[in-house]
Amino acid sequence: MLSDSEIERYQRHILLHEIGGAGQQKLKAARVLIVGMGGLGHPVAQYLAAAGVGTLALIDDDVVALSNLQRQVLFTDKDIGQPKVEVAARALRALNPHADVKPMQNKVSADNAAKLFADYDVVVDTCDNFATRFVVNDACFATQTILVSGAVGRFDGQVATFKAWLKDEQGKPLACYRSLVPEAPDLEEDCATTGVLGALTGIIGSLQAVEVIKEITGAGESLAGRLMIYDALSAKARTVKLAWDPHNPNNGTSRQPTR
Repeated sequence: MLSDSEIERYQRHILLHEIGGAGQQKLKAARVLIVGMGGLGHPVAQYLAAAGVGTLALIDDDVVALSNLQRQVLFTDKDIGQPKVEVAARALRALNPHADVKPMQNKVSADNAAKLFADYDVVVDTCDNFATRFVVNDACFATQTILVSGAVGRFDGQVATFKAWLKDEQGKPLACYRSLVPEAPDLEEDCATTGVLGALTGIIGSLQAVEVIKEITGAGESLAGRLMIYDALSAKARTVKLAWDPHNPNNGTSRQPTR
């Protein structure tokens, strides 16, 4: 049940027919794990904590650096050198004392991912490298945990929800992340080498938070099986259907070994 202070705090959610009191209670009971406390992880964590997600876990093994402050808005100069998850957890608890925030200064790996994810309703992938994305995708598929994935380039970003153990209206399996990206490119780029518009991470991370809230409450139409793409320079967004790859190593009919 929601306390009187929670009812007042979440009043604007409760007024929404698509969420209401029942949806807010689902948020309170939900357990969400965010992989990565970089530019995307911050808006995801802030909006999910503010929205009333009951248990919010943060996993990242990095420490705060000066170059993070252009987009990782939970951090300040005084936090440089401190573990990202610890600093972020303190800020999120101050934002919403009802949230149970669990910092994990660790790396997600093929050895620990499935065990970690099994305790959560939704995993949010906000990391910045393909190796971790593949591990997260495979563990979410194995544990049938909803995956909300986000990525940004210099001026563009994308969001997708993966529930690849399900099928579409035609009985075809939904795409997993390995259907979208079968293998990592030979030359992997990140914001440290190409740059990124700081405000863009706020947009894409906020979109991820919206999709997490939808999945928990059942509001609206799931993004599963589709990809939302946003181009900041042209101020255009579009959503496309993701093609299922029958050769992917998760739900493919002719699975190839996991790379």
